[in-house]
Amino acid sequence: MRRFPPETLTRIARSLFEAAGCSAEDAATVADHLVESSLFGHDSHGTIRIYEYVDQMADGTFDPAGRPTVVRERGAMAVFDGGGALGQVAGRHAVDKAVELARAHGIGSVGLRNCSHLGRIGAYTLAVARQGLVGMAWVNAGRLGRQIPPYGGIDGKLSTNPVSFAAPRRGADPILVDMTTSVVAEGKIRLAHNQGVQVPEGWITDAEGRPTTDPADFVGPPQGAILPMGGVVAYKGYCLSMMVEILGGLLSGEGCAAGEVEMRSNGLMLIVWEPAFFCEDGDYDREVEGLVGHVTSSRVDPQVGRIQLPGAPEFTTAAERRRTGIAIDDTTWSRICHRARGLGLDPAPWEREVCGQV
Repeated sequence: MRRFPPETLTRIARSLFEAAGCSAEDAATVADHLVESSLFGHDSHGTIRIYEYVDQMADGTFDPAGRPTVVRERGAMAVFDGGGALGQVAGRHAVDKAVELARAHGIGSVGLRNCSHLGRIGAYTLAVARQGLVGMAWVNAGRLGRQIPPYGGIDGKLSTNPVSFAAPRRGADPILVDMTTSVVAEGKIRLAHNQGVQVPEGWITDAEGRPTTDPADFVGPPQGAILPMGGVVAYKGYCLSMMVEILGGLLSGEGCAAGEVEMRSNGLMLIVWEPAFFCEDGDYDREVEGLVGHVTSSRVDPQVGRIQLPGAPEFTTAAERRRTGIAIDDTTWSRICHRARGLGLDPAPWEREVCGQV
């Protein structure tokens, strides 16, 4: 595996997206999102998506020139049609609108549909928290329903259905929750498949519902399934996933899981709160820091070794990868280079910017 500086990967991704038909601004939005995802350790939503997005623009899944528009607005609520735009472009519009509404009303709620893959959902709530607001997002995969079985079932009927929450802290990284309602995101299984490695026990089953650690048993054919979050209490992950279908899918207008095998678009419901509307002066910061101090005062379990706040592993990983670079497996790299050549770009000079091998 090669290791690249994040700035190099950002430049590579921008070049490919511009060559595929994106404006310079939109190419930067998507490239920055993907590289930050890999910086944060979410490689399943990071550089592996560069060549996938290029393919999806070529086959018409994404419209590189698509523009999101508000189709309904009343008070503190709005609904966007993404116009088939890349998800990160449409997601940026949704964040900006939700923040605008929250500044005006104390709360802003924005639904988004018809935008295809949104990428790492934590990026949107984090963008909200970095502006001093609190954000929460629910995201489904529209009519797609083939990856996650309901609790007690074998066949995939739901999607990974992520949820995210972020809250600002003064002088510190935000509290950040970014998780799927399944045990793991599908991209992590495909990443393991690309790398030729096994996945942990308890992640996936084969097509007959038997536990396995071989990602090929999930990828298929026949396709296996990813388990709902929760292990012995996986009904909790299943219940949350059903909530996401209603909030992210139905209320956004994208629709709920119905057995389609290809995703047309994510459905997003983003809610943003202005703390100053709900809290007296200074109360928000005092309460958050009081909560942090109380939680981290617990004795440390020696089997775990330390107490971390939600989001801390991502911020720590980002700091480390900024120093050491982002690793890309050989399969992913070869596919990026192949797509680059297909777009008339020469990937050879990029090899000179490798900062290490893994």
